[in-house]
Amino acid sequence: MLMAKSRHNKPENLRRYFKPSAEAIVGVTRLLAPGDARR
Repeated sequence: MLMAKSRHNKPENLRRYFKPSAEAIVGVTRLLAPGDARR
């Protein structure tokens, strides 16, 4: 999704600009964590 929105063709190019905050990483990890009660 990020690559499509930013129109980058390679993940390496997107990684150069995409620097998620610690809070954002925690939020995504909670959504994807095994045993998450919301699933």
